[in-house]
Formats: sequence, C-alpha cells, structure tokens
Amino acid sequence: MERTAVNPWPWSVAMGYNQGELVTGATRTLYCAGQTAMSGEGEPRHDGDMAAQLALSLDNLEAVLGEAGMALKNLVRLSVYTTDVDLLFQHYGVLAARLGAAGVAPTTTMLGVTRLAIPSLMVELEGTAVA
Repeated sequence: MERTAVNPWPWSVAMGYNQGELVTGATRTLYCAGQTAMSGEGEPRHDGDMAAQLALSLDNLEAVLGEAGMALKNLVRLSVYTTDVDLLFQHYGVLAARLGAAGVAPTTTMLGVTRLAIPSLMVELEGTAVA
C-alpha cells in the first residue's frame, strides 16, 4: 500500500492532519464503528473526564484495528464527534500525540454534537483504515 498526502495548503499539516490521502495498492479496507470510552463489558467509563475518555476511545479504536491485523498507522480517515468542542481542544494533545507516535496524519473531521448514544460520553472516534 502506498499513501500520498494531498495538501493544497500547509496549515492542516501543522495541525496534525492531511486534507486528503491518496491510497494505492490497498488490499484491505476496514471501516470502524464509532469507538467511545466503553469498558470491555460495555460500561461507560470516565464520566466527566475528557482526557481519559479520549484515551480510552483511542485504545478501543486500536483494539478494533488490531483485531483486523492493523494499527493506527493504517488510519486514512478519522471522524471525531464530541459534545464539547472547546473541552476537546484542551485535550487534543492526547489524540495528536498518539497519531504522531504512529507516524500518521489521517484526514480528520471534528463535529460538535448535542449528545452521543450514552449521555455520559463526550467523545467518539470513527475511523477508516487500509492495509
């Protein structure tokens, strides 16, 4: 698989994401459901703690990727849904650090939403990966 960043403007790279990613030679594509701060038993965790919810959501996304033989480095698209955009930006380093350590800057969309499926959850990550 070969990935080529598509960035007509440089500002998004400084923020940790590409405007587009051209993927060629991919043999497998994984569409991940939204991952939240849920335990392995399906219980919401870290009520009121955005940083901890973001970290667990990433852990859960990595678990889905791993089950398919992939990792964060395979993410080409990431959608971030949050009930509090300003609070998420205060803790965005949690996400940026993990993606940076994986050497990936997937195309990203962030949306502020009224609520998620479970009211105590504040962030949900939905990804697409290719390998």
